[in-house]
Amino acid sequence: MGIPTLGMTFVIRFALKLVGFSLAAAAASAVVAGAAAAQEPVLPHETFTLQSAAVGEMRRINVWTPPGYAAGRTRYPVLYMPDGGVEEDFPHVAAAVDSAVRAGEMRPVIVVGIENTQRRRDMTGPTTVARDSTIAPRVGGSAAFRRFIASELMPEVRRRYRTTSETAIIGESLAGLFIMETFFLQPELFDTYIALSPSLYWNNEELVRMAPTRLRQHPRLRAALYFASASDDIGPEAGRLAAAFRANAPRGLRWEYRPRPDLKHATIYRGEEARVLRDWLPPRRAARSRSR
Repeated sequence: MGIPTLGMTFVIRFALKLVGFSLAAAAASAVVAGAAAAQEPVLPHETFTLQSAAVGEMRRINVWTPPGYAAGRTRYPVLYMPDGGVEEDFPHVAAAVDSAVRAGEMRPVIVVGIENTQRRRDMTGPTTVARDSTIAPRVGGSAAFRRFIASELMPEVRRRYRTTSETAIIGESLAGLFIMETFFLQPELFDTYIALSPSLYWNNEELVRMAPTRLRQHPRLRAALYFASASDDIGPEAGRLAAAFRANAPRGLRWEYRPRPDLKHATIYRGEEARVLRDWLPPRRAARSRSR
């Protein structure tokens, strides 16, 4: 390589300055984004901890109750959400529910946020794919996490709060995977399932491959299921899963798959939640709640 000319030297220095400026700008943007996330307002709520035998640790739970809860005697459905820490998705989901309830566009619910400890352990099922196991020191703990919700958390929520028999769950990405897995393996656990950009690739698309068989195993199922994919998640597996539902869904299942090419994986939760909550948990003005 020859000695750089004066002109080449100037170009190299200018390029290096541009790179440095871009890196600095990116770092500044990241700091601003992080600060914005950290400062996101959190609606007034309650927090309690629960020692879990199922997952072998203490879990932190955040609970938002609808307007008028404290002064009344009404019982309410419960919306459960993984990724439910105050620095996770709890603030924006509680805010979306609060806004919809106050506008009369959604039935009042209690929001129960489950704060993460080892997210990738809890949200994933077993896998035989080596690449899947590289995402965390431990994966495949979804069965234990589901036992925690069903056998420990739900009874505690019923003990502490005025609830009805109706339950729903909402989550995105790996939490969406957990929600879809729960629907297929224990569909009676919730009445309404909302999975945004679920990670259907897991274990060589096991949920997609097994969907026809598992759907046929529950011919009398009455439930509701919504799942969606963002532009960077839309792939053949989601289409195949939707086809399995079209061919095999039981009559009592209300379901919908919606591709969202206008949204990204990082934006689909906030982009979908307001509409989805209104559509899938609309007001029931004439309905009478029954205790559970």
